[in-house]
Amino acid sequence: MTKVKICGLRRREDIEAVNRLKPEYIGFVFYEKSRRNVTEEEAMALRKALDPDIISVGVFVDAEPELILRLVKKGIISVAQLHGHETEEYIEKLKKKLEKDSGGYNGRSPEGGGISSKPEDDIKAREAEPEHEKDFEHEKEFKVMKAFLIRSEKDLQAARETKADYILFDNGLGSGETFNWEILKDFRKPYFLAGGLTDANVTGAIQRLSPYAVDISSGVETDGYKDPDKIKSFIDAVRRKNYV
Repeated sequence: MTKVKICGLRRREDIEAVNRLKPEYIGFVFYEKSRRNVTEEEAMALRKALDPDIISVGVFVDAEPELILRLVKKGIISVAQLHGHETEEYIEKLKKKLEKDSGGYNGRSPEGGGISSKPEDDIKAREAEPEHEKDFEHEKEFKVMKAFLIRSEKDLQAARETKADYILFDNGLGSGETFNWEILKDFRKPYFLAGGLTDANVTGAIQRLSPYAVDISSGVETDGYKDPDKIKSFIDAVRRKNYV
């Protein structure tokens, strides 16, 4: 069953919409040149309001690993999506650091730090907080996703050989344009499909390619902001196709 990722969330209204509509993934953009960029503090507030069943992804472009590690440790993101020139060596080192630094870690203390020395205190504090304002837990195993722009068989081979946990195929960060999907018809590894998707063409994409997930940002916006009606139409189109 194809999953849904709604990327580029930056307002409380966006979080309220996805909490109602339940995509499997959402994305926060940590790239200052993007109009969808959010600060660490903004992302923390948004993540605290997010339904804990929805997986949060951080989108980065040639970011310092320390930023990614910090966001993971704070529980703001569970997946690091790399959209720059990150090499396989970068990916391998980042994964090792994530595994090392997150070993045994499954949430934040109420004070916003690391592991509490008294888990029972954390539980009491969490139970006292209102719904959707509770400290959140995140996946114990963090994932790395690498974005690929496919122009040739060489690019496809790089995607096949990557050490990243997830693959995303796109036409460029925030481009909002499709690419030649036919090039992916024989690609066998699971992947996220992005780039120019809408409620009108996503069912065709799923039918032709059966991606693991579809990823959308500008396609569910009106005047540069997330539109709850468009998000609903997109998710409805994906789920109708899943059950046809």
